[in-house]
Amino acid sequence: MRYAQIRKYDVANGVGIRSTLFVTGCRFHCKGCFNEEYQDFSAGQPWSEQAEEEFLTYLKNENIVGASILGGEPLQQDEDMLHLVRRIKQETGKTIWMWTGYRYEDLNPFQKEIIQYVDVLVDGQFVLELRNLKLKFRGSENQRIIDLNQTRKQGKLVLWDSSC
Repeated sequence: MRYAQIRKYDVANGVGIRSTLFVTGCRFHCKGCFNEEYQDFSAGQPWSEQAEEEFLTYLKNENIVGASILGGEPLQQDEDMLHLVRRIKQETGKTIWMWTGYRYEDLNPFQKEIIQYVDVLVDGQFVLELRNLKLKFRGSENQRIIDLNQTRKQGKLVLWDSSC
């Protein structure tokens, strides 16, 4: 896995003050992608123990409410992503928001294993023709914000309550 940047404090990608990881590599190549430079799997720098410890240290700050993971494409990463989300939950218990171009219904078994640690999933590819700058935490009308905790609890897809 490779990454482009880590933001210690971020208020744009999820609710509250969060620490954000931008991974690199995405095979979707959505027209109008706001992070086009992160589509290249060789961009950025290699994920390392040092980077992981730095990110976890940020998350352990009492002012940080959770992690946001986007890119690139988080669900096109390797075992490092699974290891990271597992550690975030085990060591901090904080919420994880993740953005993916995949639709929730189309995830493969490995991707489903990753998102078992994720609280909120913004799914669906960005579609330039459906872009809406007024949307909260997403770029186009087709994308959904899924409350994965409620989805698991209720056994059906539950959208996140944006009034939270």
